Amino acid sequence: MTSLKSSPASARKPVFTGARAARPHADATSERLAIAQKLLLAPFGLTEAHLSRALGEITSHGVDDADLYFQYTRSEGWSLEEGIVKTGSFSIDQGVGVRAVSGEKTAFAYSDDISEASLLDAARTVRTISAATRAGRIKVPSRKVAPGRSLYRDMDPIATLDSTAKVKLLERVEKLAKAKDPRIVQVMAGLASEYDVVMVARADGTLAADVRPLVRLSVTVIAEKKVAGVSRREMGSGGGGGRFGLAYFDEAQINEYVNDAVTAALSNLEARPAPAGEMTVVLGPGWPGILLHEAIGHGLEGDFNRKGSSAFSGRIGQRVAAKGVTVLDDGTIADRRGSLNVDDEGNASQRNVLIEDGILKGYIQDSLNARLSGVKPTGNGRRESYAHVPMPRMTNTYMLGGDKAPEEIVASIKKGLYATNFGGGQVDITSGKFVFSASEAFWVENGKILYPVKGATIVGNGPDALTRVTMMGNDMQLDSGVGTCGKEGQSVPVGVGQPTLRIDGLTVGGTA
Repeated sequence: MTSLKSSPASARKPVFTGARAARPHADATSERLAIAQKLLLAPFGLTEAHLSRALGEITSHGVDDADLYFQYTRSEGWSLEEGIVKTGSFSIDQGVGVRAVSGEKTAFAYSDDISEASLLDAARTVRTISAATRAGRIKVPSRKVAPGRSLYRDMDPIATLDSTAKVKLLERVEKLAKAKDPRIVQVMAGLASEYDVVMVARADGTLAADVRPLVRLSVTVIAEKKVAGVSRREMGSGGGGGRFGLAYFDEAQINEYVNDAVTAALSNLEARPAPAGEMTVVLGPGWPGILLHEAIGHGLEGDFNRKGSSAFSGRIGQRVAAKGVTVLDDGTIADRRGSLNVDDEGNASQRNVLIEDGILKGYIQDSLNARLSGVKPTGNGRRESYAHVPMPRMTNTYMLGGDKAPEEIVASIKKGLYATNFGGGQVDITSGKFVFSASEAFWVENGKILYPVKGATIVGNGPDALTRVTMMGNDMQLDSGVGTCGKEGQSVPVGVGQPTLRIDGLTVGGTA
């Protein structure tokens, strides 16, 4: 099973940043490589020659591919509850992962000790994946710097606000939330920042590096009301982030997140038990794209399809969705949480069209599965850290918009559910079956939104659900930047998005 969750607050609004001057890719790539060498090689007395020697140790055996993945991560977190900052954390992690690939087999070793001795020891360990030893002198490939994008600034977001300002930001969140409505009785807020520097050296001489800032502001509120002396409490959440500095969270942005959280909590306070059964479901724009991510996206990852275990295996060129449905995975959107200048194998991120007008066009690939499938990598080789092997993973996955006004789509419902926010979901790749929990939803009859409902879960089959899309809104949005995707024990930041969608004949599990 794979899963997608918000981190930790789901939100509905898109994050778009203003235009900024772009540097030439060659200059930006060289700068990132210099930063990575300064942090990951120089302090430990390493040079590119040492990397070549380690890779030479691996390729002296009959392997098909090999790489070194260096990483330095500095992260910080603050959380506020009951009016005070209760926890704060700061950590630094660094290390190197060493991988050798032979056929379908992968040998992997990692160490938090970045030294020549550790590097060579790991290289000699992983090369045993191949019993064959190459005869003669191993030729050292010529050095080549991998081309990359310039999608976000090479900044340390932790340093963009001082500690006092960070605490005041969280206090401002609480003050705004409590001022919205007297029924808000508790506010929890979190601020997270990460400065991640990675460097990849491949057996073919390729060098690549990336400097990845990442920030997130999370807001959760609890609303309470008493009916006949009995208290009822409900929760709402909001938040967002991306690959930029903490200055992004200005007064207007904070107010938007707070308003999302308060509105959701107050709506849930009035919610009735959700009806159950097969019905029309309309999904709101933005974050509800988690359904697309789970039900469709994972099934289009190259490893599942190469092994024939996906419901989409062997279906390229076939119709897998209703006409008008176009799905992309795009790691090249500026400042987005799921975007990458290069993936974790040193390949430039791409804008990949997966489904076009309902026809399956391709899968997302890392290097291993691309080689075994006879296709090119798509810039989707991702790993949680230096202690993990890469695999095909999504970046920002979304569906393009249609031509219907969202109001028209809601008005088309005779009886059904209008779901505007989700807590998360899971999918079984082989069968395509998915389940999602709606954290904010409304019951609609004769085109009118009647009341909010709670306890609704949406159950279906991904490939089947795509064919049931009957209306697509002109309001495509990306989520606000809170998604974290889990696969085989690894978590990575991702983005999702979609327009308002009408899907007929979905099963809703309710509490009514």
